[in-house]
Amino acid sequence: MTQQSQWDSPYYQQVEPVYEEKPKRKFRFGIWLNIILFIATFFTTTLAGVGWLNLDPFDLKNFHYGLTYSILIMLMLASHEFGHYFAAKIHKVDVTLPYFIPFPLFLNPFGTMGAVIRMRSASKTRKALFDIGIAGPVSGFIVALFFLVYGMTHLPSIEYLFRIHPEYRISGIPLGEGLTFGNTLLYWLLSKIFTSSPDVFLPPMNEMYHYPFLCVGWFGMLITALNLLPVGQLDGGHIVYALFGSKHKIIARVFFFLILLIGLGGLLQFAGINFLPHYGLANWTLWALVIYFVIKVDHPPIYDPEPVDLKRKLWGVFALLMFVSSFTPSPFSNI
Repeated sequence: MTQQSQWDSPYYQQVEPVYEEKPKRKFRFGIWLNIILFIATFFTTTLAGVGWLNLDPFDLKNFHYGLTYSILIMLMLASHEFGHYFAAKIHKVDVTLPYFIPFPLFLNPFGTMGAVIRMRSASKTRKALFDIGIAGPVSGFIVALFFLVYGMTHLPSIEYLFRIHPEYRISGIPLGEGLTFGNTLLYWLLSKIFTSSPDVFLPPMNEMYHYPFLCVGWFGMLITALNLLPVGQLDGGHIVYALFGSKHKIIARVFFFLILLIGLGGLLQFAGINFLPHYGLANWTLWALVIYFVIKVDHPPIYDPEPVDLKRKLWGVFALLMFVSSFTPSPFSNI
């Protein structure tokens, strides 16, 4: 009787190695995508700047007239996104460079839908989440505030508007006609401080977009307010979650239903029902749908029981002040 060697066992039989073909590496744009989008957005915003002056944006002879507006809006967007970027780097969160979003003029007169950065790794602490969330709005708010103050302290004479609209010399400047930007508490306050002199001509809200510093400053405030809405993964959602943890759901859902209510009020105005006269705007309905299906109402959980410190709570109060002073329930109207 012979004993079977352990090497004759099927467990030790030689197995032919299997060589798997490595998947082909997908082509990636890398930083070139950021550069391409930046150039495209600079181009579309320059065309928008030409359009705001009532000139033909597709006549290349007019291209240089839009550069002031374009440079200002790119600076404002970059300041917001790089605020997030550097805060993420401080907390060692992997993040991309900003992706600017160009937009054709026939869909958006501003020439852009803003800019975004993508976080490749999640924030592990509430402090990091708070810092990254608030850094963008604070940076963008400061730049937009500077633009507004500069624009109001360097307003040209009324002749500037007459060169854009020669017909106003005879008919007068219409009030509340055509595309009208919604006034905000901050814009109103600054106008009272810097343009109260009778010698200063402050354009009405339906003409202020002809003034690049005022237009971009106002747009920066709008971007700040939209991002500070305390829902989902918007900047305001990050801030509120970092401050209140799971209790953020109450705040997020209240604000979501308020946005939906304003939007429905705008839709009902088309049917002649004005329960929110002059304040409802149908576009808020679309924004509510984007929040519900894309951004989400509730913030994803972060398992960090340590609350934020007093300094960050005070910054949270400042974020609330930024939101209240920059928000308008009716950003645009076209009467």
